[in-house]
Amino acid sequence: MSIEVKVPSLPESVADATLVTWHKAAGDTVERDENLADLETDKVVLEVPAPARGVLRELRVPGGTTVTSGQLLAILDPAAEVSAARPVPAAAAVVPPVAVVAPVAALAGRSAGKTGPAARRVLQEKGIDAATVQGSGPDGRIMKADVLKQDASSPAMRQVPAAQSPVSPVVAPGGRVERRVAMSRLRTRIAQRMVEAQQNAAMLTTFNEVDLSAVMALRARYKDTFESQHGVKLGFMSFFVKAAIEALQRYPVVNASVEGNDIVYHDYYDVGIAVSTDRGLIVPVLRDADRFTFPGIEGAIAEFGRKAREGALSMDDLTGGTFTLTNGGVFGSLLSTPILNPPQSGILGMHKIQERPVVVDGQVVARPMMYVALTYDHRIIDGRDAVQFLVTMKNTLEDPARLLLGV
Repeated sequence: MSIEVKVPSLPESVADATLVTWHKAAGDTVERDENLADLETDKVVLEVPAPARGVLRELRVPGGTTVTSGQLLAILDPAAEVSAARPVPAAAAVVPPVAVVAPVAALAGRSAGKTGPAARRVLQEKGIDAATVQGSGPDGRIMKADVLKQDASSPAMRQVPAAQSPVSPVVAPGGRVERRVAMSRLRTRIAQRMVEAQQNAAMLTTFNEVDLSAVMALRARYKDTFESQHGVKLGFMSFFVKAAIEALQRYPVVNASVEGNDIVYHDYYDVGIAVSTDRGLIVPVLRDADRFTFPGIEGAIAEFGRKAREGALSMDDLTGGTFTLTNGGVFGSLLSTPILNPPQSGILGMHKIQERPVVVDGQVVARPMMYVALTYDHRIIDGRDAVQFLVTMKNTLEDPARLLLGV
């Protein structure tokens, strides 16, 4: 008896998804729980697992199609064996459009270990045979970092000749060549949200600078002991999360949001921490961040980073949030004005730590300084609250003992 392969239940906040890639073709034998296709939503890439071992008799939806929860994708014959597999008539076969790279199916089928969406994308882009990649993840799972280590220039690893590139060059006026590539769903959603934020909020940014001498001294003193005892590195973000929570508790309107004519005050602290991925900027949420210790915060951030690299962040990881931290300093940014992450009313931009001359007790000295920027919704947050919020963060970071004493 045939089994219908359907779109898994999508999260409540997600209306539809795009079937990005089929990893199997009609007539292929598949194993139970083997990934058949990737579905891309506005935030994450989901996998469609095979419900049983068998043969794919028919693909009902081509790559690049927008699908909804429960929609029929394929027909699977669980009773069929490899030798019984019959080719599907050409009329019934579904061929992905040019924008979706068909060779990925071959890559996935020959993979020695399971690959996440991020790793598969790099395999596709570089034309690397997944069977040649040694996975370093759990159960031999191929990670994005594993793929990047491979020498993609080796002929033995090439699957896709250059002539089969999914992006065709276009001759622009004057004989110059340009490329046209469709935005991913994530990039499209990011663009929409950025425009919405600018259209729907009265955004204003205030700045300050922080002397991180005390934080850096404390970190240097305890980082080895911290890592040996807790198994994670002591970074700067945990200090900023703690300082932000202290400031949010003093100025709760920065942790609020606007709904119609109401101000919604959130009596909890779900802090979003922006993470850059090859698909774009995403913001996993550290829920009830005020309950976390320093090791807990650092461990959660490390886990977010791992899941982001593997393309394993869930919708639950990315939804909600009452305030956001974004660190452009890791890329060398010295100063910027971050854009709000709706419906939040505040976002803190961190920047590069740079030694600069400052006056301390009448003397000019070099100190590790960071510019910080708070973008806020001026509809509900007054300038005084925004400035004092940043001053609270500055005072806390310049004297971390305040975190213990609550002063």
